[in-house]
Amino acid sequence: MSQDSLWQTNKQNNDFAELCNALYEREIRLLANANINNPQNLQSRLKSLPYYISRTANSMVKVNESGLSPLILDVQNATWSAKQASKLSVLAQNEQDVCSWYLTFISKTNKASLGLVVPVLRAEHIILDSIDRVDLEKKRIHTNVSGWFSLIEPSKNSHRLLKPNKKIMTAACAGHQWQGQKMAIKIRPVIPNLRELLISCAIDWQNFKRAMPL
Repeated sequence: MSQDSLWQTNKQNNDFAELCNALYEREIRLLANANINNPQNLQSRLKSLPYYISRTANSMVKVNESGLSPLILDVQNATWSAKQASKLSVLAQNEQDVCSWYLTFISKTNKASLGLVVPVLRAEHIILDSIDRVDLEKKRIHTNVSGWFSLIEPSKNSHRLLKPNKKIMTAACAGHQWQGQKMAIKIRPVIPNLRELLISCAIDWQNFKRAMPL
């Protein structure tokens, strides 16, 4: 092993350890403040925590080392960072165009679209979600967190499905937020939850229509 590769391996190990520490600290704090009435639910979440934290930290290190992502990894806080746009650009997205984009996509790919990371607008910021069901007959898709989205009718959901592009996915990964009537006032970013951080590592930044394996 060369000195350069040894240094790189050490750095990866150090980054992984720091990410795990930051993720554990944050998740334990969230669990401590959560309203969980069933002790079994708490036990279940605690048991699964090591697996998901290790997987997320490892995936974030790999994405960062690939150099293909526009995001900057903050290992101490276990977050992605990026320059925030002056205003929320999703307002320019027409709902009909978004539905047409997804309809064309699932018609061509069907089940191959499962697992695709998609952006969903929630109030002042964009969350990362993923497609887990496709209903070609009724022309709709189901995402893991936000539920069903019709691709032929106006959305009845309080959330809004968006078409992925570099600006939108970057904003979602970094937790950027805006407020005001025109969403032109930048406010402090939120930290995406553990699930969002994990699926952020499955984004193909060269082709948003392809799901990357974790």
